[in-house]
Amino acid sequence: MRAWRDEPLPDDLRGHAGLLVLGGSVNCRDDGSAPWLPRVRTLVREAVAGGVPLLGICLGGQIVADALGGSVVTRTRGPELGAVPLRRLVAADGDPVLGGVPEGAPAAQWHWDEVDRLPAGAVPLLGGDDCPYQAFRVGHAGWALQFHPEAGVGTVARWAEADDAQVRADGGDPVAVVASVREAEPRLRTVWGAVSEAWGAVVLTHAGAAAAGV
Repeated sequence: MRAWRDEPLPDDLRGHAGLLVLGGSVNCRDDGSAPWLPRVRTLVREAVAGGVPLLGICLGGQIVADALGGSVVTRTRGPELGAVPLRRLVAADGDPVLGGVPEGAPAAQWHWDEVDRLPAGAVPLLGGDDCPYQAFRVGHAGWALQFHPEAGVGTVARWAEADDAQVRADGGDPVAVVASVREAEPRLRTVWGAVSEAWGAVVLTHAGAAAAGV
């Protein structure tokens, strides 16, 4: 559902097997520019409370944190861009979605804001040298990511072209950023393709249980 194009969001999650909240260019509290944000925050809270599989990506992950009482701030040290290696945290062991992510796995980054305080009860799963909360779990079936598991070099190249002036103003090199993702793309596809399949399996399991009335 493209809320930014005024496509209506559901009133609740009845009849839905999962909730995927993607990225975007607004701040997670910019309700004036993005009047759909309050409804998304409500759906996030409903998903966590009801055990509906949830995945937030970049802005979506920040919305998850904010909706559940965490904190999101603008990075004073500038944006995190390009392919960045992640640190695997102990709690990732056995996680049904991120448990297979290896130490040092690259992730495609494109963000000027970040989570600086997790919601109560959230479990950090992946970190980074320049962004402490790269991935965390909330409830039994909710995950939030700061990075873009869906993005490859083509997507990042489009972002770099669109944000060229801002990236350069913040001291970055758009060409080098795109090159870092191009070099990492084989691993990006392998690692995050597996993660996408793992989250999809969680959604299918939930849908099957709901259909069976479990």
